[in-house]
Amino acid sequence: MRLYEQGKEPETSEAPGGLAAFYRQQYPRVYGALALYVGDGLVAEELAQEAFVRTCQHWHKVETMAAPGAWVHRVAMNLAQSRFRRHRVERRVERQVAERAAERPGGRPDAADALTLRAVLATLPERERAVLALRYYSGLSVAETAAALRCPEGTVKTLARRGVGHLREAGLADEMEAADVR
Repeated sequence: MRLYEQGKEPETSEAPGGLAAFYRQQYPRVYGALALYVGDGLVAEELAQEAFVRTCQHWHKVETMAAPGAWVHRVAMNLAQSRFRRHRVERRVERQVAERAAERPGGRPDAADALTLRAVLATLPERERAVLALRYYSGLSVAETAAALRCPEGTVKTLARRGVGHLREAGLADEMEAADVR
């Protein structure tokens, strides 16, 4: 529910003087731009709210900028682009899991395995998940993965070994066992 659209004012008791006015002026613009860009009002609302949360967090810097409205718009568009990228990767991973499952005897994807894989991956630490996604689903080398994550190659190898270990424990590491994770 958008506070602005329902005529309710944002809480101003603790907000710096210009922040409430900035919000009232910029929110409809940011929301409208996002709605056009992402094509979904609910998603646009979520992204706009996150952009304004970040505006509040950095208000002491934002209010001194030459174009604070442009800054909040850029944050909002960056959030939307990140969302698009995340969804593209999710769809690619789902497609690859389905393709690998289709290669099994019987030729049918095993939806239970795909759901189990997602559930197990969700329990892994963020960096292990990132390494597994980049190494085994995107097919990046250890060096490329290290560059993408801005960490040493040894860290990538360690995180891959741990992640594959977790998948083995869940009985899901068949394809990865043959890969070099040292």
